[in-house]
Amino acid sequence: MSARPPIARPLMQRRDLWLTAALLGLMLFGLAGVAAATGWEETWAHIRALRPWQIAALLALAAVNYLCRAIRWHLYARVLAIPLSAVQTIRHYLGGFAMTVTPGRLGEFIRLRWIWLESGAPVERSAPLVLMDRAADLAAIGLLVAISVAFSTIGPAAGLPVAALSILVAIMVTRARLLAAMLEGLWRIVGRWPRLFARARRAARAIAPFSEWRVVLPALALGGIGWAAEGVSFWLLLTWMDAPLPLWTAIGIFLIATITGGATGAPGGLGGAEAVMVGLLSLQGIPLSVSIPATAVIRLTTLWFAIAIGVLVFPIAARKASRGAHATQS
Repeated sequence: MSARPPIARPLMQRRDLWLTAALLGLMLFGLAGVAAATGWEETWAHIRALRPWQIAALLALAAVNYLCRAIRWHLYARVLAIPLSAVQTIRHYLGGFAMTVTPGRLGEFIRLRWIWLESGAPVERSAPLVLMDRAADLAAIGLLVAISVAFSTIGPAAGLPVAALSILVAIMVTRARLLAAMLEGLWRIVGRWPRLFARARRAARAIAPFSEWRVVLPALALGGIGWAAEGVSFWLLLTWMDAPLPLWTAIGIFLIATITGGATGAPGGLGGAEAVMVGLLSLQGIPLSVSIPATAVIRLTTLWFAIAIGVLVFPIAARKASRGAHATQS
């Protein structure tokens, strides 16, 4: 790794900002347009009917998700023997939420930079953290969607492909030999950037310890509890908006929309997740006057709440990492 951390070019930063703003604008325009077609008064009436304690409950359940996944991040850091405390790794994880709306969430790699500054661990060593974090989310969501299909009215046509694909991808990217072989095959096809692919293969082989059951089971448990908590918040929201659905149906709809939106590569799944959520709610007989405000509220209390936490923690994490780098150099 170079002596200085990589710094994003201003042009790329502006491009990401404009892309995020454009996607957010299109999402809001679409939701507003559909809401207008169904009547603004009824839509806003549902939102105004929510009480402060209900909003607080939704935020608390979302916070359970973030805390569980942050603890999992620390677990993975310990597997890699990165010399950081739980406070440091959790701070890195929460601060990275500020970069959620960068395209493909690539901005979250800032966590690896903070790890390097505070521990001296190069990106090549800590890179498996990002891969395993994504894989663990896919596995947990895939299992929860499979359960929701079995115990809900969503139907296998909507849920099973998402569950199967999520679990398959999670397995593929967490098997060290398989992932290294895939990268080797990709390099032979591309035939360029040998050093980059060599580093990627070394990073892939570094994930072998993550396949042990003493790591897999707690990681799955933490991810399952976290994502189920947000699914329960969606179920409660629909109940409070007088559009009750069975628990596992609500959880399934929320998670299918989340994973489908994320698969688009759009920042935070903007647009895709909302469209899928409204569509699946409509299939359950929920009118647009309810499904649109419900979608807007649950995204505000999950995605945008996470971003708000990230914005608050980000400057603290950046300052602590900078001080850690100075302390190491001195």
